[in-house]
Amino acid sequence: MKTFQLSAEARTDLGKKATKSLRAEGKIPAVINGGEVVTLPYTGTLNPGQKLVEIEDGKGLLTTDIVVTNDAVRKLVYTPEIFAVELDVNGKKINAVLKDIQFHPVKDTILHMDFLEVNDKKPVVIEVPVKLEGHAEGVKAGGKLQLNMKKLRVRAIYTNVPERLVINVDNLGLGKTIQVGELQFEGLELVNAKNAVVCTVALTRAARGAAAAEAKK
Repeated sequence: MKTFQLSAEARTDLGKKATKSLRAEGKIPAVINGGEVVTLPYTGTLNPGQKLVEIEDGKGLLTTDIVVTNDAVRKLVYTPEIFAVELDVNGKKINAVLKDIQFHPVKDTILHMDFLEVNDKKPVVIEVPVKLEGHAEGVKAGGKLQLNMKKLRVRAIYTNVPERLVINVDNLGLGKTIQVGELQFEGLELVNAKNAVVCTVALTRAARGAAAAEAKK
């Protein structure tokens, strides 16, 4: 994946009034999940914006509330590409991926963003764009190539996640499909349902007519 550098500020005032003011200033409240798992009660020092979320008996997860600007995230959000995000939070570097975005139901403005902290030891699940390459046999026979799944969910160490998943369709015949279970990529696991159809060569009216004419000979 490409790297996207993003500056952020720690967010300490989490009230509704403060959140409304941030949005009026063109800023977006966000959170970084997936931080360190610690033993409770926690005796360490929390950095500005950090808080503890209890995840099970005796264990807590460190999360960080931050603020980013609309202008800063525009090229991260409004693109089909995926990125590893290098967050600079008040001078502290955190590697993350963008996990979720909440949009206003009417205005379509960004209300909140969720990032997931990543490292080179713990796998993450992320959606990766699909790219078809080649000239399918079924298309040569008059069919139409259709991409049913524009993205696939993969589980991998973030440094192993490619910018896109390239699938060769040269041998895909008329009326045939490629399912998730037929695909393999080095260094990652596909987590979509194995019988989910990624792409197909659909029968067109012309192809059906040609097949019927051939059958009558």
